Amino acid sequence: MLVKGFEITVIEAKRFSKAGEKVNNVRVDHNSTVTQIVRGAESTAVIDYRFTTNYVGLGYIKIEGQVTVTGEVEALMEEWTKKNSMPPEWANLVHNTVVPNCIPTALLVARDIRLPPPVPMPHINIQQAPPPKKPGDYRGPEVA
Repeated sequence: MLVKGFEITVIEAKRFSKAGEKVNNVRVDHNSTVTQIVRGAESTAVIDYRFTTNYVGLGYIKIEGQVTVTGEVEALMEEWTKKNSMPPEWANLVHNTVVPNCIPTALLVARDIRLPPPVPMPHINIQQAPPPKKPGDYRGPEVA
């Protein structure tokens, strides 16, 4: 099992609120879905995916594309045609390829259409360092 290629083919985004409108406590949901699997050439499979970031009541970002995988794709194709699902090891490979590749794209799109970032941004708090202690300023326990 190996990822041979990753491609984004569609980016769709929409903001429902007006610019400058304040919204508190925005819930952000992420979803990665496989929509279709087609056998490729020489033990490869082309997997169509849809990655969605949904800002509940505020907007959404949808990214679609394809992941090309290589390896023993027979088991993958068999389970997909019978159950419309993937074996766990293939599902892990595909979703762990889609999510880290789509989150940075969603971050840039969110910035462009003025939606909050789809991942929590780190909060930096720089404080003034305390002045150095002088000799004799130490007040510890008294020992008799």
